[in-house]
Amino acid sequence: MGEPQSSHESVLLSEVLTALAPLDGARIVDGTFGAGGYSRALLTAGALVTGIDRDPTVAPFVDALGTEFPDTFVFVAGAFSEIDTLVGEPVVDGVVLDIGVSSMQLDQAERGFSFMRSGPLDMRMGQQGETAADLVNTLSETDLGNLIFAFGEERAARRIAKAIVQARKLAPISDTLALAQLIEKTVGRKPGSPHPATRTFQGLRIAVNGEFDQLVSGLFAAERMLPEGGRLAVVTFHSLEDRIVKRFFDQTKTAAPQSRHLPYSEPIEACWAPVRKAVRASAEELARNPRSRSATLRSGIRTAAAARPQQSAGLGVPGFRRGAA
Repeated sequence: MGEPQSSHESVLLSEVLTALAPLDGARIVDGTFGAGGYSRALLTAGALVTGIDRDPTVAPFVDALGTEFPDTFVFVAGAFSEIDTLVGEPVVDGVVLDIGVSSMQLDQAERGFSFMRSGPLDMRMGQQGETAADLVNTLSETDLGNLIFAFGEERAARRIAKAIVQARKLAPISDTLALAQLIEKTVGRKPGSPHPATRTFQGLRIAVNGEFDQLVSGLFAAERMLPEGGRLAVVTFHSLEDRIVKRFFDQTKTAAPQSRHLPYSEPIEACWAPVRKAVRASAEELARNPRSRSATLRSGIRTAAAARPQQSAGLGVPGFRRGAA
């Protein structure tokens, strides 16, 4: 049998390898395995790789790498937010996280991530829990508008939410293409602009999968598990995720402010230094892989400072709470 085929191409691949170097003999955790693009490149470079993913459909790619690299590759099913628990005791030299939905998932209409083809309005990465259809058909107009605005950064969120609530009175909305067409009819579409459903689908997907909570937990899990000199590389695909990662690496954004009424205390020792500047795709990669257009890589090297308690304060995590006014 040949290798399983996937249209997914790991973005910023060479830049990620550089951020995690040296790789020969290094123990690296690929916390978002997907189709195994980063894992394969890391294994080929001589690393020992532990792949992690909560999506059961990655099994063919796991099996293929396990056959090709039986002595240097292992896989653990689970969410990257729990990588320190899932990996356990071995000392880890590096962690890579590729945040967001993959081309592999977008290409599977039955997963419900894509607004370009008809499929069930699902969007669950782990295929468990509440679906996007559940949110679309049960949230109040206010909650739905707040969700789309906060997680999708959609300016027309109120209009879209109102249109959805009106449409679902006639029949439940259960198809991706039907929802996309409803949104396009509601807000219109300018030639050459992104599809008007893009941000709404982003917001629903983030809510269904708890992606911001996953990201925050995963970042702090990596901080706990990496020793001094350990490296963390994180690839994000929209500004909300990138803001969280940027502030996570910048401890001045997350440290508690000092009161002018209390005695001066020494600043907390930084957990990450030096922190590389954001890296984006080259012109060559953009021409080869349009998905890399929105990708941003941030990386850092772990210091000897004690890991911080996990917190969202200061990270700029968007808020959404059901029933909020």
